Amino acid sequence: MLLALALIRPIAPLDRRGYVRLGAAAVALALHFGTWIASLDDTSVAVSTLLVATSPLWNAAYDALVLRRRFPLGVPLALAAGLVGLAMVAADHHAPAPHPGHQLLGAGLALTGAVAFAAYLVLVRDVHRSAGTRTIVTTTYTGAAILLVIAAALARQPLPAVTAQSAWAGIVAMALLSQLLGHTAMNASLRWFGPTTVAMSTLLEPVIAALLALALFGEHLSIVAIGGAALLLGGVAVILWTAPDEELA
Repeated sequence: MLLALALIRPIAPLDRRGYVRLGAAAVALALHFGTWIASLDDTSVAVSTLLVATSPLWNAAYDALVLRRRFPLGVPLALAAGLVGLAMVAADHHAPAPHPGHQLLGAGLALTGAVAFAAYLVLVRDVHRSAGTRTIVTTTYTGAAILLVIAAALARQPLPAVTAQSAWAGIVAMALLSQLLGHTAMNASLRWFGPTTVAMSTLLEPVIAALLALALFGEHLSIVAIGGAALLLGGVAVILWTAPDEELA
């Protein structure tokens, strides 16, 4: 849909370095979605969503280890708490998965999705200064979609049947609601709220996902996993709160 819009209202051109970074970002985004969705076969919705929400932890680790950025004392403590919470969540085998017995594989795929999205944010960070959000999203999401279609073809995964109404309804809902409308609403909310507040609101995603999974699929998290989730989300919240607004924007 964004590509069709770009044919009517062309996106801003970039230099060669910008296209290279966005191409790499498209690969990272494809890896993010591919591994995240795949993780749902082997672990619960709540665990998968919680682990994917750890992207800010990996971004902070990258800034500290690679960019040698100095953080307030609270950030290393938040990283440590987040890693402890991550281990507690990943070790939870209480909620049933479609393919039981492979919870660690599912957790590993979800973590790969989190790291891939963190890499995506790092790659588009510099490009964002010279290109608008529409240019970045149109280029990277279109590229990721093409890569995932190719990967599905190589894996001999056919499209859903034309009569598979629930499958196509889910695809349309993900495209229109969670992606297009969700990102539009998030960007629009920046007019009234600061980037930190908007970023904090994304922490509601794993909480709402866990409640929906409980209501729809009867997925129960153990007490240990709930405690780990609190540590994990608390660590992410501290990192988001201490991040400069220009990075969150």
